[in-house]
Amino acid sequence: MWAKSSGIMDCLLRDLGVLSRGQAAPARVLSMTDRELIRRAEAAGIAPCYLDWREERVEVSGETLAAILAALDSVPEAGAGTRGSARECAAQPDGTGAGHAAGARAGPGPGGARPRAPGGRSWGFTVQLYSVRSRRSWGHGDLHDLADLASWSARDLGAGFVLINPLHAAEPLPPVSPSPYLPMTRRYVSPLYLRIEDIPEFQRLDHGQRERIATLAAPLRARNGTADLIDRDAVWAAKREALEIIHRVPLSDRRREDYQRYRRREGRDLEDWAAWCVLADRYGPDWRTWPEPDRRPCGAAGDAAAVGPQAGADADFHAWLQWLADEQLAAAQRAALAAGMDTGIITDLAVGAHPGGADAWAHQDLLVGGLSVGAPPDEFNQRGQDWSQPPWHPRRLAAVGYRPLADLFAAALRHAGGLRVDHVMGLMRLWCVPLGMPPDRGAYIRYDHRASVAALAGQAGRAGALAIGEDLGTVDDWIREDLAASGIMGTEMLWFAREPDGKPLEPAHWRRASMATVGTHDVPPVAAFRTGEQVTTRARLGLLKQPEDAERNAAEQMLSSWRDALVAHGLLPPGPLPGPDQFTVALYGYLNLTAAALIGVSLADAVGDRRAQNIPGTRDEYPNWQIPLCDASGQAVLLENLAGLPLVQAVARAAAGQAGVRDR
Repeated sequence: MWAKSSGIMDCLLRDLGVLSRGQAAPARVLSMTDRELIRRAEAAGIAPCYLDWREERVEVSGETLAAILAALDSVPEAGAGTRGSARECAAQPDGTGAGHAAGARAGPGPGGARPRAPGGRSWGFTVQLYSVRSRRSWGHGDLHDLADLASWSARDLGAGFVLINPLHAAEPLPPVSPSPYLPMTRRYVSPLYLRIEDIPEFQRLDHGQRERIATLAAPLRARNGTADLIDRDAVWAAKREALEIIHRVPLSDRRREDYQRYRRREGRDLEDWAAWCVLADRYGPDWRTWPEPDRRPCGAAGDAAAVGPQAGADADFHAWLQWLADEQLAAAQRAALAAGMDTGIITDLAVGAHPGGADAWAHQDLLVGGLSVGAPPDEFNQRGQDWSQPPWHPRRLAAVGYRPLADLFAAALRHAGGLRVDHVMGLMRLWCVPLGMPPDRGAYIRYDHRASVAALAGQAGRAGALAIGEDLGTVDDWIREDLAASGIMGTEMLWFAREPDGKPLEPAHWRRASMATVGTHDVPPVAAFRTGEQVTTRARLGLLKQPEDAERNAAEQMLSSWRDALVAHGLLPPGPLPGPDQFTVALYGYLNLTAAALIGVSLADAVGDRRAQNIPGTRDEYPNWQIPLCDASGQAVLLENLAGLPLVQAVARAAAGQAGVRDR
């Protein structure tokens, strides 16, 4: 059954970094049903095999290879009814073009720009910003709250950064999708994060207008003191009406000059976003269901200004919102640095965007609509994952010098001291699933990792910022080595940090060039692990892979192994497992003992919250991304309450290496 061919073995060794492009593996007899199909797949950058989580080779089916090839071939050429991303970039010697924001270039900068390296050990809070509310919030954390959190944590606790969730924009009309990781665009910010009263033109409203805005804000502010789920639809309905009132206020000469300067800087990207918003208001937020002419950005109605004065005014409204968000994010970073943070705000970039959203509409010649990004089966998701996001077309992205990717990095870093890239392995390869197939029937599509990594490193270097890649899970060593060689930090999560024998990873064995955390947004808070609530919740949702008793035994064994490690390092006294608060403080004390340059402290852990922000594998059965910050008793915790919470102080001291006996 084994045919003499090196194709699949070449693919395997190249993915492991053993072979370079153009280098062949030793001849070996392999099973192959369609040699020509595999040859075509490899030529297109599709890996016909991969190593699974057991490190066993899996050969991709011929059906999958054929479907991915067909999807790649179906992507329209630039100019075929699209706005011509590739054509516009290729038209300029330096890769710039009217279709992209000015000032960003792919690849390393002069002298090989590299991300800034941490000057020393630093810690900071990791937050889901929408969940962090203050008394002045409109039922949803905002950029003013971010500025206040950064300033307070820097001045009072010595924090060096705040890592936030992606702020990417969602639909311009309800219902508003809750997930920060499936946006309509990764290029622009959700106006849900605007603080209405911080807009300069708010001060010029008359009494009646201010009264109306106060009326809109009142019921949302009343919800801040409750544990009720965050209602994005209600928040956006109120904020949009308030913003429309303020938008009618004429700008001063100086403000108008600033706005026009912003619009020129953003160029066609902003025009596309604004036009998509206008059409989404009219037809709904999925361009694939729009009338045929409007499905193409260069269609007769693709330019909002061309379809009448009202559409032009509406487009201006959406562009104006982005200018305001840009101003308020810049103000938050200034406040963080002024308070003494060495890094300030670290933003987050999602893997992709919604297939019906603005990015997919504007880049139809660069994204593959017939495929969806996800992940192959692993120990925790044995059916694989489908994230409903179209991947970049490898050849089209290469043809434009990876410029659109560099533009995304530049935008995310404009007012930030660092950038976390979710699933950074996607710079090298993405697991892609043909539409209509289950997630385990996908294959890896390879990208030119030298170009993609250079785009991230170059933009971070120009910004003088940190670059952090989320590289959790089973990752080939060459990927981490390649990222580290370019100055891109990794991530380490305590629950997954294990020695080869399964024991907790010793502090000296953690990577220095990394951000260490106890969990992530996809993992329950420490208190839920300690109390066993994470098993109870997953059992209720039908997510357990084994009987509940077996799952609880496994969870208790994990906690016991960490108790032993904490005792061995003097962070807990010998004896039974302590309560959730003491256990949480000890775990963050363990992070402080590691070699990691950055320590991320989950604000949810620091207040004793027990509810997970997101439970993978659920949709409507769990309120993902809608959980407000609460304490162990389920009471809402506002920004103003944080300074008075003993657990917050104790966790901060532990992360900073200042924990005393009273904290343990």
